[in-house]
Amino acid sequence: MPDAHHGIKVVARRTGLSAHVIRIWERRYGAVEPTRTDTNRRLYSEEQIERLSLLREITGAGHHIGPVAKLPTEKLRRMSKGTDLPASGVVRAAPAAVGKTPLLEEGMAAVRALDSRALEETLRRGATELGLQGLLQRLIAPLAQGIGDSWREGVITAAHEHFASAVIRVFLGHASQPFTGVETAPVIVVATPSGQLHELGALLVGAAAANLGWHVTYLGASLPAAEIAGAARQNRARAVALSLVYPEDDPRMEAELVRLRELLPAETALLAGGRAMPAYREALEKTGASQVKDLTHLCSLLDELRQPSRRSSR
Repeated sequence: MPDAHHGIKVVARRTGLSAHVIRIWERRYGAVEPTRTDTNRRLYSEEQIERLSLLREITGAGHHIGPVAKLPTEKLRRMSKGTDLPASGVVRAAPAAVGKTPLLEEGMAAVRALDSRALEETLRRGATELGLQGLLQRLIAPLAQGIGDSWREGVITAAHEHFASAVIRVFLGHASQPFTGVETAPVIVVATPSGQLHELGALLVGAAAANLGWHVTYLGASLPAAEIAGAARQNRARAVALSLVYPEDDPRMEAELVRLRELLPAETALLAGGRAMPAYREALEKTGASQVKDLTHLCSLLDELRQPSRRSSR
C-alpha cells in the first residue's frame, strides 16, 4: 500500500476517533488493516482514513460497528449519504429504543452501585461500538436523563450524580484529547450559571464541541455571570454555552442571564440548553440566546458559528 504513510495520531485528528477506538476497530472488527514499519508502527492510507471517517459518521448516526466494519468503502459512502442500509436485516436503532439498550442499563447499574470501574468499562465499550458522537448521543445523554429522573424520584442521591459526573468528566477528557491543541480552533466556554449544580449536561456540550474541533474552556458548575464573561473575554471565545438542568424556578436566573449577555462582547454567541431551559425561555429570549433543543441541534449551531458569513454578519 504505497500511500500508507499517516501515523495514528494524524488519523485520530482527521477522523475524530481516538487512537484507542481505532485500534479496537482494527483488532476486533477488522475495519482497516494498516501497514507496519520495521518498528511495528501503524501507517494508514488515505483510503483507510476515509473508511474510518465514514464508519465514525455511520456509528454516530446509530449503527453498531460490528455489522458495518467490513463493508466495501463504496457501500459506506452510500450509507453516509442515507442511500443504503448496512446489511440485510440490519437497520439503525430507533431513537425510542435507546432507553432499553444493554449499555444504558449497565451504566445505570454502575451508577447505582457507585462502581467506577464498571462505569468506565461501559463508557469504553460505548465509545468502541458507537464512536464518540454515538457515545454522547446514545449512551451518555440518555444516561444523564436517567440519572436526573432517578434523583428526582428519590431512587438515587446527589452523591450518585456527582459520582457519575466525575467519572464521565475524566473519561471524556481523555476521549477528546485528539482535538486539543489546535491553535486556530475557535473557543467555546462551557459552564452552568450560578445556582445550577448539575453538570452532566455541560460535560456533554463540552465533549460534543471538542468532537467538532472547537477548543473547549470548561468551567464547571454554578459560576456567576461575571466569571463566565471574564473567561470568555480572556480566551476571546466565539461562543458561551450554558447548561440549565435544575432548579427550574430560580428567581435569580433571569438577572444572571441578562447580566452575562451585557458583559459578553457583542460578537460572542450565547447558547443555552438542558431540561430546565423551557422554564427560562422568556429570559433567554431577552438575551438573544440560541435555545438548544438537543445535541444534534447543538452541533448544527456550532457548525453555523464557524461559517465566515455567519460571523461577519454579527
